Amino acid sequence: MSTPARRSPSALFSGFASRFSLSLNPWSIALFLIALVVALPIIVVLSHIFVPTEGVWQHLASTVLPRYLSNTFWLVLWVGIGTLILGAGTAWLVVMCRFPGKRLFEWALLLPLAVPTYVIAYAYTDFFQVAGPLQSALREWLGWQVGDYYFPNVRSLGGAATLITFVLYPYVYLLARASFLEQSVCVLDVGRTLGRGPWRLFASVALPLARPALVGGVSLVLMETLNEFGAVQFFGVDTFTTGIYRTWFGLGEPVAAAQLAACLLTFVIVLVLLERYSRGKRRYFHTTNRYQQLPEYRLHGWHALGATLACLLPIVIGFLLPSGILLNMAIKTGDSLFGTRFIGFAVNSLSLATIAALIAVGLAVLLSYGVRLNNSPSARFFTRIAAMGYAIPGSVVAVGILIPFAWLDNSLNMWLHEHYGKIIGLVFSGSAFILIYAYVVRFLAVSFNAVEASLGKVTPSMDAASRTLGQTAGGTLRRIHTPLMRSSLLAAGILVFVDVMKELPATIILRPFNFDTLAVRAHSLASDERLAEASTASLTIVVVGILPVILLSLAMRRARPGSQAE
Repeated sequence: MSTPARRSPSALFSGFASRFSLSLNPWSIALFLIALVVALPIIVVLSHIFVPTEGVWQHLASTVLPRYLSNTFWLVLWVGIGTLILGAGTAWLVVMCRFPGKRLFEWALLLPLAVPTYVIAYAYTDFFQVAGPLQSALREWLGWQVGDYYFPNVRSLGGAATLITFVLYPYVYLLARASFLEQSVCVLDVGRTLGRGPWRLFASVALPLARPALVGGVSLVLMETLNEFGAVQFFGVDTFTTGIYRTWFGLGEPVAAAQLAACLLTFVIVLVLLERYSRGKRRYFHTTNRYQQLPEYRLHGWHALGATLACLLPIVIGFLLPSGILLNMAIKTGDSLFGTRFIGFAVNSLSLATIAALIAVGLAVLLSYGVRLNNSPSARFFTRIAAMGYAIPGSVVAVGILIPFAWLDNSLNMWLHEHYGKIIGLVFSGSAFILIYAYVVRFLAVSFNAVEASLGKVTPSMDAASRTLGQTAGGTLRRIHTPLMRSSLLAAGILVFVDVMKELPATIILRPFNFDTLAVRAHSLASDERLAEASTASLTIVVVGILPVILLSLAMRRARPGSQAE
């Protein structure tokens, strides 16, 4: 009996190298360079883990680090559980049940995505504070005095977790609803023949099948929670993000801030690894092409009322009430600089968001088309690195960018002063360049996912036909793929645009002197307890954020295979 020949170590190495080799062409070089640019902030942060800090790190570890760990852990846990319950529950109701308002709730449940977490924190602080409208009305109606009653403090860890939950649950709802819409009727029919009612069918059949989507949605929520700065800082909740900002600007210790950022990055890496480990090698496939109209459970009486209230409550708390509060404050008081410097804040925000969106979409096209041309393991590896920025909190990205560019500015000024006696100032770290760089690193994945999905729908035969007609790879992209992807490119650009408009931690850390955006303006006024004046900038950000919500709602109308747009 013959035995298979053993391969020599050199043969094994050459085989491994051949699998992961990257052919040198403009597209593969672009993949490598984009991945390197995105990975630079992470490399910088991780490289500072073992740099000595002259006792500052030991002081942080013995005083505030346990509090950062505890608050961050509980915040992530509460928000994760809350968004899972809200997102999955409301998604199942609007997909599988018929009750009053269902068609409205299908898209309205996405509206809280338009409200940044720090904006909802400002709105509810004004609404629930002692001098706010709610407690004032209660004292007037019931004849109470301040101190005669107990009222929960919204500016707390529990308050922050609750409000963040009502803003971020649409991430879970969006993916869960898409998963429920794609489930086969056959699987649900089998569950019903085995005696499963609506709720047992939901728990034992629908949820397991939707597990990848639910895990993906909760992972996005946890990433956003770790990135949260405005709301937790305003509520006085010490987390890693607020600690990074305080260590850098309060203590003036960039190395210690980088080490805190490394701890936060470790949190993120653990979350990503847990998400991938939880899936393991499991795969979820539909074994039938029978995509019929999903059966709807018609609800009556208290059940219908309960479903309506369950869907209405997150919309009211997450969008309608805070928007109404902001609108009322903006009309009564508003920003004292509205019409003068306020226009400058708006122009800064719009300019940064537009430039970052254009660059992010352009790079996303290069990445997705580069992988299409060279679908090797190395190309996929570099693409995964380039698309991981969304998982990295904005404060970590900001620290990883500011350290090398500040060093570059200092070195350049020292060289110029030594040789020419001139100092040109902060060319890189003191300009909007690093802001745009941070936005692109942070949100490149948002545009890449949209572009990759759209490009994947273009049949490879079009590429082959174009090449046989004499078109180059670039010509094929420009003449064939770009027109076909026009709507997806627009959607990707708008999503990045709105994310940049709402981004706060990276903007606060990296913005040049005397350069404010709408997000920074709202945060600065709210930090000074000028909530009524902060309402104008906050409301502007909310209005801009409604646009991608509308696009997402329209995109989901054709989510179910075999369905027709209504």
